[in-house]
Amino acid sequence: MGTERPAPGIPALEAVGIGKAFAGVTVLHGVDLAVFPGEIHALMGENGAGKSTLMKILAGIHTDYDGTVAVDGVPRRFAGVRDAEEAGIGIIHQELNLVPGMTVAENIFLGREPLRGGIFVDGPALRAAAARLIRRLGIAIDPDARVASLRVGEQQLVEIAKALSLDTRILIMDEPTSALSPAECTTLFAVVRQLARDGVAVVYISHRMDEVMDLADRVTILRDGRPVATAPIAALTRERIIAHMVGRELAAAAHPAGRDAAGAPVLSVRDLSLEVPGRRGGWRRVLDGVGFDLHPGEILGIGGLLGAGRTEILETIFGSARGRRGGTVRIDGAEVAIDGPIAAKRHGLALVTEDRKVTGLLLGASIRDNLALPSLPLLSRLGIRLFGREAALARDTIGRLGVRCTGPQQPAGRLSGGNQQKVVIGKWLATAPRVLLLDEPTRGIDVGAKKEIYDLVFALAGQGIAILLVSSELPELLLLADRILVMCEGRQTGLLSRAEASQEAIMHLATARTPTRSAEIAS
Repeated sequence: MGTERPAPGIPALEAVGIGKAFAGVTVLHGVDLAVFPGEIHALMGENGAGKSTLMKILAGIHTDYDGTVAVDGVPRRFAGVRDAEEAGIGIIHQELNLVPGMTVAENIFLGREPLRGGIFVDGPALRAAAARLIRRLGIAIDPDARVASLRVGEQQLVEIAKALSLDTRILIMDEPTSALSPAECTTLFAVVRQLARDGVAVVYISHRMDEVMDLADRVTILRDGRPVATAPIAALTRERIIAHMVGRELAAAAHPAGRDAAGAPVLSVRDLSLEVPGRRGGWRRVLDGVGFDLHPGEILGIGGLLGAGRTEILETIFGSARGRRGGTVRIDGAEVAIDGPIAAKRHGLALVTEDRKVTGLLLGASIRDNLALPSLPLLSRLGIRLFGREAALARDTIGRLGVRCTGPQQPAGRLSGGNQQKVVIGKWLATAPRVLLLDEPTRGIDVGAKKEIYDLVFALAGQGIAILLVSSELPELLLLADRILVMCEGRQTGLLSRAEASQEAIMHLATARTPTRSAEIAS
């Protein structure tokens, strides 16, 4: 790194007694955190526990707080992000902060480009410096590639290279794998471990228990803005971590044993295909020949790596996919033409999208308004909204789904991730769907909220709703699904019964380009 390391035993970054309030509401109460050079220190807690606020203080985003922050044992008070960066602290947010139209090298050194004569950008020096950082990370990314052409996992690695270009010695990573495939996660973990071997102190925020148990040296757990535990990861079990996070032992969600989907299929798909415009003209096929049956009360999972076509299946069925769609969709055996979400809703379909903040909610609107949107025709008369009906729907949904909020008028953007997801599901349940399409239903929510979503999914299936579910988390897929349809590069490569399914079996099919016989029709 080119920077002299502090003596062993001195934390690279230490926070003592950190307190923070917003509008008179205290969100951090005397939080302590110490991270040592070469350590991967996980920070865990439910949504709203104060993790992000603490990280923003350490990264110089929030400058008004109680307590002290020290770097290499020297107390510091950052005036802003640039001040923290000069002290060797870098932060990688969950939402990436790159310019898609610029190259990898340009993004890494944006605003700090090497110049010739103090005026012109030195292109060769820029590319050479970016190449050195990329080689250090042990990854194969072209410095001249446009960021828009990279996969999300590769963009995440560009963010790390950008942080290292600032001589970062303390790297804060906020949910870095939330949008990554298992293969991309493996690459990222290798990079993080190498950084730690180089002496970088890593603060790693994640809701994913498996990766924390595998990656972290120590873990600090926050609950309601207070530190409740700091311990070596080897001294903790998953159950103890969860108990610290939620304040109680949390019984694991259990798949309803012996539940069999009965009756004729409610949804039948044959030869489903999707073509999207190619980058160099023409059309590129992203779905090819997908077919399956879905029965009332069944949870059919869809597995596969990032880019396998999982989300595209849901969007094509729902009529929201952009491109040329092919194949047939039948509801109760009758072929239907679904050319958009309005038609899909009319046929009893509902889609909970992957990104609730972009496509699932109006964050500035109230809970009541969000819940009412898909059902406005039923909640109005002669084009006039009946606010009493909307309020009744909101109160019923909030109570039935256990949405924790101040009331129906609270803006959706001020809810925790888990409660936002309940609102998204609740607005579609108000349309009385027969088929519920769920795309990454627990992405970015904490373990306690996940348990509540799992219980809700099981309850909805128990009511006879047919559920088609996409998840990148294999343990989640194995827990929830009655059967699992596996995709690879736009084609279905296998169908696993609950008894046949395992992480190894799913990954084998997810990397097999040739469909197996069982994948011909998933019925």
